[in-house]
Amino acid sequence: MSLRVLRIVSWSVFAGFLALVLSAGVRGQDWRTASHEPVGLAPDPLETTEPVVQVYAARTWGWRGAFGVHTWVAVKPADAKTYTVYEVIGWRLRSSGSALVISQRAPDARWFGNAPELLADKRGKGVGELIAKVERAVHEYPYADEYTAWPGPNSNTFVAWITRAVPELQVGLPSTAIGKDYLGDRLFASAPSGSGFQLSLGGLLAVTASGVEGIELNILGLTFGIDPFDPAIKLPLVGRLGAQKSAR
Repeated sequence: MSLRVLRIVSWSVFAGFLALVLSAGVRGQDWRTASHEPVGLAPDPLETTEPVVQVYAARTWGWRGAFGVHTWVAVKPADAKTYTVYEVIGWRLRSSGSALVISQRAPDARWFGNAPELLADKRGKGVGELIAKVERAVHEYPYADEYTAWPGPNSNTFVAWITRAVPELQVGLPSTAIGKDYLGDRLFASAPSGSGFQLSLGGLLAVTASGVEGIELNILGLTFGIDPFDPAIKLPLVGRLGAQKSAR
């Protein structure tokens, strides 16, 4: 079966599943009034001189939040007074020709009302080198002029690109980070954490195994998994059930 045919069949199944969720009463937020206030997970840059790298995830806006999260990476070099946030935002592609957004904003801000979860928190000695690796990966991201909410490339594809390039972050992206398994034309890569391995067919079918993610099976962009290291199961929509993986 060609990848094109698989995409068509997969979209048909996914659309049916989406209709089922929407019929159950999933409601969107009003993006014009949704909060973007910080929630207190990031150290104050005016009081923190050490370098900082953080990775966040928050449920995305509207009905898509029933399925998945939006992820982003924030860095603050030593003595910097602001954070730089790297993320991919689909609608920016239409207005600027690139979905890649680099901004100085609060890294722990709510994403259209949804509180973020801290996935990684690196500070102090050696973090300056990690920031350099993050910045290099950002500028090498190959899909800045593309965006597809499902199965990718999207915001989670972008963050997975960075975390593969900087395995020292030890980020286990949530099972709800649809797009993290998108590899473009490649079939094999490391897991999104940069460890272990992954076999992926267009982000529609994937198998992942690593010491960070555990074992994951992606079917049509929906991830099921087991984490034996911080015992938990991973499910579509609901995410992680069991011990919460601490930000390292």
